[in-house]
Amino acid sequence: MPKTIAEKILSEKSGQDARSGQIVICDVSWAIAQDGTGPLSIRRLQDAGLEKVFDPERVIFFIDHAAPSPRKELSNAHQIIRSFAQKTGATVSEINQGVCHQRMVEDFINPGDLLIGADSHTCTSGALAAFSTGMGSTDVAVGMALGKVWLKVPPTIKIEVEGNLSKGVYSKDLILYIIGLLTADGATYKALEFSGSTISGLSMSERFTMSNMAVEAGAKAGLIASDQITRDYLKQRGRESHFREIFSDPDAEYEKIITIKAEEIEPMVALPHTVDNVQTASQASGTKIHQVFLGTCTNGRLKDLEIAAKILEGKTIARGLRLLVTPASKKIYLEALQKGVIETLVKAGAAVTSPGCGPCVGIHQGILGDDEACLSTQNRNFLGRMGNPKGFIYLSSPATAAVSALKGEISDPREVV
Repeated sequence: MPKTIAEKILSEKSGQDARSGQIVICDVSWAIAQDGTGPLSIRRLQDAGLEKVFDPERVIFFIDHAAPSPRKELSNAHQIIRSFAQKTGATVSEINQGVCHQRMVEDFINPGDLLIGADSHTCTSGALAAFSTGMGSTDVAVGMALGKVWLKVPPTIKIEVEGNLSKGVYSKDLILYIIGLLTADGATYKALEFSGSTISGLSMSERFTMSNMAVEAGAKAGLIASDQITRDYLKQRGRESHFREIFSDPDAEYEKIITIKAEEIEPMVALPHTVDNVQTASQASGTKIHQVFLGTCTNGRLKDLEIAAKILEGKTIARGLRLLVTPASKKIYLEALQKGVIETLVKAGAAVTSPGCGPCVGIHQGILGDDEACLSTQNRNFLGRMGNPKGFIYLSSPATAAVSALKGEISDPREVV
């Protein structure tokens, strides 16, 4: 019988004919946690007498949320991770390596993999046709120890996007539009499958942005079929031998099919304090901002930095505004340095921080002051997300962020690009 991408991968990983609504026990390809959730997973394993990992190379702890640590309490949490890894052989991605979700797609994930992570944006890897999903620390802990996880096979909502995105419009605008359409809980425990000519034409960088934010509509996974663009990406990273075509069957059964015309999408902005509170950038234009943040697992890739640098080259950000730039990984940071992208951003007035989650999670390196507003390329704008419940977070594409940094207020990037 025909299957969706989610059903195909979970059938393979469970060894049975997995269908939407069924509960299956699957073999785990990768299990990860970060420095906020990792210590919790470790404690659950210790409490259960399961202080072990099923495969040291496939259980990875990322120190990325507080990298480097700004407080002794977080330094102690990092010690827990390093000590556990030393005992069990588990892999540690250290403070200079970057955000877990970016590192997974750069160095580890292949089509058909099953990734579980103690972080909601684990769904990023779905852009490589892998079933990648976030879970609680206890469930991930069990997966780390036993290499198994139970899952309810999610129904799939198919998002078909046809046509070409207009000038000044990017995948971040598209996914914000989709989340506004679905609402914040419109896809709860469902898989989103992105398809159509628009998606096929996106670079891997842009696809990662789409899958990364699937969870902001409540989705369990954000999946994209593997194709030549996927193969080329894996080849560049020495993993071409792991490429395989994974796609839904033409007559697969979907819960719903939503069709979108790419030409109708405008630059979008998510207003405080929910991601589905979206407007066009032109509607939000004129909103004063105090800080712009370019980075995160959503839009901290080289292409994102290059888009901003092109807009900012030879110019200076608005007086009184702070522009923070955080590459998503060490590799991206080095590439941006070699290509002169970092130099351009710094000359424009940016403060560049080491790879990691930075201000996004509100731990350090960019916490907002009372009543301050930040326009960010991150994935969430919840109340208090950037460390201050009296702050206001707006979300946009790197292009919108860069243009707005020049003007000191939210602006439509089509004015300059």
